[in-house]
Amino acid sequence: MTGAAAPGPMPFREDPRGVLLHIRLTPKGGRDGFYGLATGADGKTALQARVRAAPEDGAANAALVELLAKTLKVRKSAVELVAGATARQKTLRISGEAADLVARLVRLCGT
Repeated sequence: MTGAAAPGPMPFREDPRGVLLHIRLTPKGGRDGFYGLATGADGKTALQARVRAAPEDGAANAALVELLAKTLKVRKSAVELVAGATARQKTLRISGEAADLVARLVRLCGT
């Protein structure tokens, strides 16, 4: 039987207001960008991201919100940090039409 392989676990799920996305952030990462998926010791999948900003006074979180909004072509106000403000593991809510956001996130995650 031929065909595409089933995608592995994704770092996002639909939410009543859009999509919740799990990210592992590396601040002071040299450049801004996304670089694949990672599975943590707890078995959860996260999209890996890095930003140039330092983790001081919320600068890295703000840079992540801006990067994600630009990449997904949504307003910055549509991206909200809902968990992990001071941790590397973060959960962000992206507000909007879930089906459209899921399609964009699948492309971003490389599947």
